[in-house]
Amino acid sequence: MSIPIIDTHLHIWDLEKVEYSWLTGNTSILARTYLPDEVSPLMQKAGVTQAILVQAANTIEETEFMLDAAQQNSWIKGVVGWLPLLDPMATQSQINFFQQNKYFKGVRHLVHDETNADWLLQPAVLESLQILADHKILYEIVGVKASHLKATIQIAQTIPHLSIMLDHLVNPPISDVSFFPEWESLMKQVSQYPNVYAKISGLGTQVKKGNEWNAADIKPYIEFALLHFGVDRCVCGGDWPVALLASNYEKTMGVYREVLENILTPEDQAKVLHSNATLFYSL
Repeated sequence: MSIPIIDTHLHIWDLEKVEYSWLTGNTSILARTYLPDEVSPLMQKAGVTQAILVQAANTIEETEFMLDAAQQNSWIKGVVGWLPLLDPMATQSQINFFQQNKYFKGVRHLVHDETNADWLLQPAVLESLQILADHKILYEIVGVKASHLKATIQIAQTIPHLSIMLDHLVNPPISDVSFFPEWESLMKQVSQYPNVYAKISGLGTQVKKGNEWNAADIKPYIEFALLHFGVDRCVCGGDWPVALLASNYEKTMGVYREVLENILTPEDQAKVLHSNATLFYSL
């Protein structure tokens, strides 16, 4: 019997309710509304029983939108929302409000859209991250550059009780081998901090072969994550609907499952696909 999956990286968005600046002028399939009712039957086919919603806009409005969706859909078990990290007082105030909601689990900011490569290391942001740690609220990093990994290392050192999740394995250079030595070195460094976790997600789009990608394309990067972070600090996420740029939901989750079945025992598969997420997100 297949191990049930907790999808730790699912997006929804409603273009009529929330503004998504990165979708302005976007002509891809992503430039429309995606709601829970659309993905729910796809999850059932893929053996996914629960999911974590992750922010896609740097706004309070989107966080409230996701929290409302969680109230209405029993399979949504948590929300990684947004807080104004540049304003520690406002961050504290919003935490006081959001923590009344059992689905509010963590925070993310679209740092990869910031022109400042050291956005995460600004004093105000670090103060807000300290506040998150004090309230046992996790922080997810959506990084695409070496600077994001370097910042993660510094944050992990200075705020050791902040739980940090690296989304999409910080976009490994599957189609850009020139970046690989630096990515590999920095990932090895950051994996040494026990408060940093790795999310196996978003890899199909990184292959950049359209729908013509398979388990062999991503297996080395998943093996790398499992080797350095260990089976207790890795989780799995589908990245729907962004992952539709590379393949449908069932294929995405099926390929992840295929890779994990080939390299892990059933007990360790259960950790990566299910139980680690339960512990990390306090489900």
